[in-house]
Amino acid sequence: MKHPMIKRLAACLLSALLLTGCGGQTAPPVETEADSLVTPEEEIIQPTKTAFLPTAFALPYDPNLTLDPITCRDGTQQVVSSLLYEGLFRLNSVFEPIPWLCSSYTYDEDMLVYTLRLRSGVLFSDGTPLTAKDVEKSLDRARASVRYGSRLASIVRVYPENDTTLTITLAEPNLGLPALLDIPIVKNGTEKQLAPVGTGPYLFSNEEGSACLTVNRGWWWGMELPVNEISLVPAADQDAMLYRFTTHDVQLITSDLTGTGSISATGNISFRDANTTVLQYLGCNTERAPLNSAAFRRALSAGINRTQIVSGFLSGHGKAAQFPVSPAASLYPAALEEHYSYDNFAAALEKTGYTAQRPLTLLVNEENSFKITVAEYLTENFSAAGVPMEVRTLPWEEYLLALETGDFDLYYGEVKLSADWDLSALLSGTGPLNYGRWVNAGIDDLLRSFASATNRADAMAELCSFLRMHAPILPLCFKSTSVLVQTGVVDGLEPTMTEPFYNFTDCTVHLATP
Repeated sequence: MKHPMIKRLAACLLSALLLTGCGGQTAPPVETEADSLVTPEEEIIQPTKTAFLPTAFALPYDPNLTLDPITCRDGTQQVVSSLLYEGLFRLNSVFEPIPWLCSSYTYDEDMLVYTLRLRSGVLFSDGTPLTAKDVEKSLDRARASVRYGSRLASIVRVYPENDTTLTITLAEPNLGLPALLDIPIVKNGTEKQLAPVGTGPYLFSNEEGSACLTVNRGWWWGMELPVNEISLVPAADQDAMLYRFTTHDVQLITSDLTGTGSISATGNISFRDANTTVLQYLGCNTERAPLNSAAFRRALSAGINRTQIVSGFLSGHGKAAQFPVSPAASLYPAALEEHYSYDNFAAALEKTGYTAQRPLTLLVNEENSFKITVAEYLTENFSAAGVPMEVRTLPWEEYLLALETGDFDLYYGEVKLSADWDLSALLSGTGPLNYGRWVNAGIDDLLRSFASATNRADAMAELCSFLRMHAPILPLCFKSTSVLVQTGVVDGLEPTMTEPFYNFTDCTVHLATP
């Protein structure tokens, strides 16, 4: 279901766009007033009554499914798991890897070997020490898993040298590997338990059938937590989770508010957004005219008002991006950005000598109403500017088939990139996500240079400068994920992409006096 604000904005924008270009006139895209838009720091629905405070802080979970962080279901189970387990590194809000269970590491560029040393004094919640063998087993399971397998595909071997040191051997250079090692570690031999043993701030308890998280008194970091116990309330599916949330049985859930099947929640609800590596973009079929022209693709890129898309159609749940790396990351080459201007777009289009021969099709999967609305906005704008374009919606399976067979001019794509910003799958000539069939001798060299560069910012800038020139894809934005909280219950929460409770030790939880 669409967010009400997005519905209203979309209707206004589309009505205005249909009035542009009358009488054969070329008209610039319609703008909206950014001041009237909802931002991630605002509440979804402004409260009209005093906040309801619970007597206990509670989260939803499915009692019939595992809490194993490597194999558990996305959503509720992962939210709970994030309080039970920790990784060698943590990713902060700008995707920087912070050493956590790993105290230090070195990298041998010639041998392609990382040597990692574990933090001393770390105990599992059952009182046993963390060892390199536990890490090895968790990483090996992750390498074979659906969730983590692709990001760890370049690892050849994980080997424990002793109890406190392990080595990771790679098949190819990657100075960004630590950003991939936020994978939760569980105690070897406990994987088959409903909740394997972890090193996190809480531990799972199910005494007398009443499931909860209780403080791990042996937590190595030793910071005080805002609550000693978190109740776990059964919720087997999204509908049950939403019901528990709207009835105040649970106080926090996570959601992609602009995703397929996004939730619609009302009442005294606040939310905080977290940056993600989820890129939305337009892919170009570079084997079809006129999209086989880099100049034409560059002109189309210049005609996209990315800020308008994020604010007007995604209600601010994202960051406008001209390159396939998040603007939240320090690697983003902001100096290369070009300010949106309709006049610049029109001038760039005129220089290409483009003459409309047929309407171009923009392919989008029909299950996501937000993408369809953005696609309609883009096609209306381009058509008004003299590039006739139309939206073609297909069910997901047919959409994928059209991508694989090249049956499109442009497509609305979405991909979750890895936090080391390896773009090979999307841009390499042999990349499995290179549906536009773009082949360029220089891109693979630049991708390899970035992976092995000690100055990653400069290498990324060089890569993005090349992409700006050739424009095989047209980045739109990086989406956000949202943590929804009952208003007035939790203060100070700053979630990240993988940890809704990233700074939980700095938070205050307000409960009603029994």
